Amino acid sequence: MPEFRGLLCRPRATNHQGLIDNLLRRGTPDRVYFMELFHDGEVRDAIAQRFDLTGPFDPNDPAFERRKTIAVNRFCGWDYVVAGVSVSFQHHGARVDDTAAMARAGGRRYQDEHTGPIMSWDDFERYPWPDPAALELSADLEWFQENLPDDMCILGGLTGHFAEELAWLMGYETLCFALYDQRDLVAAVADKLLATYRVCLERTLEFDRVKAVWSSDDMGFKTGLLISPDDTRQFVLAGHKALADMAHAAHRPYLLHSCGNLGDIIDDLIDEVAIDAKHSFEDTIEDVREVKRTYGRRVALIGGIDVDFLCRSDEQAIRRRVRDTLDKCQSGGGYCLGTGNSVANFIPLDNYLAMVDEGMLYS
Repeated sequence: MPEFRGLLCRPRATNHQGLIDNLLRRGTPDRVYFMELFHDGEVRDAIAQRFDLTGPFDPNDPAFERRKTIAVNRFCGWDYVVAGVSVSFQHHGARVDDTAAMARAGGRRYQDEHTGPIMSWDDFERYPWPDPAALELSADLEWFQENLPDDMCILGGLTGHFAEELAWLMGYETLCFALYDQRDLVAAVADKLLATYRVCLERTLEFDRVKAVWSSDDMGFKTGLLISPDDTRQFVLAGHKALADMAHAAHRPYLLHSCGNLGDIIDDLIDEVAIDAKHSFEDTIEDVREVKRTYGRRVALIGGIDVDFLCRSDEQAIRRRVRDTLDKCQSGGGYCLGTGNSVANFIPLDNYLAMVDEGMLYS
């Protein structure tokens, strides 16, 4: 079993202002900063159990899961938790058994790409759209505002899913056809999304412990965008620009998680939307070590230790990759260590921990 000297033997000072300064590229940071979109719940539970992180907590406490999240995040070097005002939309999908080693009890959900609840104007009119004015505050956000340790911050997340929701609400196939013969319907759905997300973000930004906004919206796949660059600009990036403007007006950075090959719109994201950091890197698309020399000079980069690499590699290979990535990306600031996507339950736990441990040992 790995020793994990960095995780177990070194004090881990948390410093949310240092994280924000690093994201804003205000010089080489004082240490390695870690960022992940999330741990899968199964991973969080496994880490908490393995290292006895919840021993001091009462499992009957209504805030037990929140306290566990804080403990695991701190243990893994995170200076933050993610929380925000959000809304759920009804979709079409299916569930199958989860075959991961840390399997999800309820199975894994897959989106139906053929159909969605909004495939026509009649569907649009009948759809149970949430009333933005009636959105309730997030219980997590309120609790973290009052109880999060002073050296941690909240990243306002859970919003800004423009490309994703267009494909999920309409069905990806329907969306593609509608971009040709029902563009007014696509625009109406996009407008509804933006109206809702504006309220979500406005309420999230009311909390002073929210120090940045982290939007999540997968726009592409391995070789390109899900829809054309011009359509992405019109129906997706316009929404992100509106949210980024709100975040910047409130003096918070706007971070974007987006999977896929975004080469056709990366200049738009940096120059027009004005994102402050990009997350999600896959080696088959672009290696974050190379990106640091290109558009990584204009925007912060988050993650980049490829998920497939983490799944298939041994400990020493992972440690070498981490050190090489930090050697190439740490100077000047604007890089946070993490996986290329998220800490999924199919990544071997020791492999993820080896990545974190090596980052903590780096100097």
